[in-house]
This record gives sequence, structure tokens and C-alpha cells, in this order.
Amino acid sequence: MTSDVLHRGHVLTKYENQLRQALGQVGRISSSDSGFAPPFELPAPSAALNEFFSVADPRFAELGMVGRSRLVLLDLMGNPATRTVKTLASLVIVARAVLHTERTGEPVMIVTPSSANKATALRDAVLRAYRTGLSNPDRLRIVSVVPESARSKLWASALSEDTALAARNPLCVLAPGGPGVKPLTKQVADSTAQALAARTGFRLWHTLDLNNYKCSDAVRAFAERAELPQAPGVTRAHAHAVSSAFGLLGHHFGTTLLPETSARPQYFLVQHMATPDMVLSLYDMTAPQYRFDPTTGLHRQDEDPHYPGATFDPAENLEPTFYTRSPATSPAMNELIRTHGGGGVVVSLHECLSRYGEIRALLAGTDIDLPFDPRELREWSLVMALTGVLVGIERGLLDTDEVVVHGSGSYAVQDFTPIADGRLCAVSGAGQLRQVLFDAASPGTSR
Repeated sequence: MTSDVLHRGHVLTKYENQLRQALGQVGRISSSDSGFAPPFELPAPSAALNEFFSVADPRFAELGMVGRSRLVLLDLMGNPATRTVKTLASLVIVARAVLHTERTGEPVMIVTPSSANKATALRDAVLRAYRTGLSNPDRLRIVSVVPESARSKLWASALSEDTALAARNPLCVLAPGGPGVKPLTKQVADSTAQALAARTGFRLWHTLDLNNYKCSDAVRAFAERAELPQAPGVTRAHAHAVSSAFGLLGHHFGTTLLPETSARPQYFLVQHMATPDMVLSLYDMTAPQYRFDPTTGLHRQDEDPHYPGATFDPAENLEPTFYTRSPATSPAMNELIRTHGGGGVVVSLHECLSRYGEIRALLAGTDIDLPFDPRELREWSLVMALTGVLVGIERGLLDTDEVVVHGSGSYAVQDFTPIADGRLCAVSGAGQLRQVLFDAASPGTSR
């Protein structure tokens, strides 16, 4: 670890009381309309729970000055089994499921749609619950549903390589052309939960609810206040590559649980060209028209600074992690940014590649090691966020004393082993997914 890493320590050793407070607050305002959900509580403190949470270790690292802005990385990718921000929320979700089984004796089956990272993190959290003794496959299982485009981003683990565990924790790949992983999973969860509980005893928990992430993302604000206090009179923005901005909304929620200060956080959204809806909504605009430049082979525009000046393809999908269109969170983020400041920008692959060397240099004093060859990257979130910050500062879209960049994901081919195709479960519709749920909940001796 380099001297530029400011602080380090996992969540339960530093913010357990505040995390439990956040859970309690969310539990008081949460609606039960979305079906079964365990209480917003964690199990009692124990050595096993402490070990279970030990990979959730938010840390800050100095990145230096860009223009007049001090850049600091909030590294949320410390779990080597996921390299993604989804770890902490997944640990909290699984811990809540564990508590439900402890109190009631009812087993829980988590079902979640994902573009890849959420599935990886939840599966890792389930596996950690097994390995730390908090639960076992008879009491806790998970079914994940991802799109075909996610295949190259799916991490192998004992949940895919152990035959018994794989049968009880299937990872489904949805064939293209259907309704999409989110609507399909919700439809099947809603129509199957009652019958699954009656036949197998498993309570089905569809976890795609903002409240399930809000309380864990609040930890970002707790860590910031404790480890990176904001000096009086200093302006600070939080930059994040986003699809629905759950993380920033969770950060804002966390600030409401802290003693008030005069400073209010600004938020800066970074999106890509396939799903730019939050930036478009923020500025109440439409995407600019690009013109093809035959000299360079690029598509160009110079009308809107919130969009790339150049791109290989105006319809490119830079990072399939960000796949949500017209997110319901846009109005809340619009209000926060319009009230307290901030903004947003859309980035292209061309811009990310143009800035790649500069970004590697910025990260040189941190624990993040980008590959020399950007073609080895399988998760572009961090590079997207930093590209957005750099172009935002250059274009005058981001003008604050400090920028905290939320590092939400970065991994390359050497960081993981992809799940072999033969270990994945192909589904094309509701009937097949429903059968997968029943098969996964079938009785049997578990390892």
C-alpha cells in the first residue's frame, strides 16, 4: 500500500453503529408493496459477522490536482473477488437474509436481475456466508439473471465450479430479443413467490429495490465525514459513473443522518452514449446530431459540451454495466443537482482511450492497477468516471475546489476467471426462469 492511501478499514470496525442506524431509518420508511423482504437489520455482532464484512473496506486516495481542483478517489472496489462497489450492499442484503432465517427458520432464495456486477457481488456474498458459517445452502440460495452481453464479465467461483452449489445457485443468461432482465425477473418473482414458498419452504426475495442499496451506500457519507472532512468554505463535488445513480442517492441519504454542516455536496453524473438518460433529463435536452468526418473516421459534434466532441459510433455501448433507460431516480437527482450544484457529462470510448494514459498516471499512487493495454479491461466504470471528470473540468462543466471520484468498478482479464458457458443456465422467457427457481429450491443434501 502506498503512502497516498489516506485511510483503510472495513465497515463493521468503523461504521457499524451508523450502518445499523441507516438500516433502521430505511426500515421505518420502506414500503412492503414489493413483496417479501427481510427486516432492515443485521445479525447480532459476532466474529463470523465481522469476518463476513471484512472485504467491505472503503478507502480514500489522493490523485493530485487537475486545474484548480483537488482530486480524491473513494475506492469502493477493495474486494478482490468482485472489484466492484456492489460488495457492501450485497453483504448487507445477504446478512439481512441470514437474520430472517435465524429468527424464523424459513430459508431464503434471493433472485436478482443484473448487468453482471450485482450478480457477481451477491453470489460472492452468499458464498462468504457459507464460508464464514453464517449460513449454508439449505437456508440460503441465489438465482441471478443477466443479459447475453454480460457473459464476458461473469466471475467464476465455487458457486459455479462446485456441482452441488451450482445447482442450488444458478446463474441464468437471458437470450436477446425478450423483455429484458429487469421486467422478466420481476414478473416471474411476483407470479412465483407464493407457489415456491408453499412447495419448497423458500421465501423468494426480489432484491432490486433502491432501499436495499440506500442504507449501504450511506456508508460513503459516513466514511467521508470521518476520513475526508471538508474544510469550511471549500466546495466539493462527488463524481460517479452512473446508470440510475443509486450510489449518489445513498450518499445523500447518509449526509442526512450526520450532524448538519454548512456544506452541501454537489453531484456530477458521468454516463455513456448508450444510456445517457440522466444527463439528458438533468439538462432537459436531446442528444446532439453527429456528422461523420471521413478524414479521421470519427463522428463529431461541437454544439453541446455535455456530449463527446468525437466518437467512433454515436450509438456505441461502452460499458454494459450501465443499461438502465429512463431511470425513476432522475427527478430526485435533478433536484439535488439543481439545488446544490453539480452537473453531468456523457463520455465516449474515443475519449476514454485518449485519456487512458493520463488516468493511469493519476492512479499510480493508489491500489488500482489499470492494465497497460486498455483492451484487457472488462469493467470501464472507473475509467469512465475519471474521463468525465477530466473533460468536465476542461469544459467548465465541473468547477469546484475538490472532486471526490467514486470508484465503482474496475477489473481486467487477469483479475478473474470467466464462468464457462457450460456452467451457465440459458433462459428465453418466463416459463424457463420459473422452472429454474423451482429446480434451485429442490430438496437435497448440500455440501
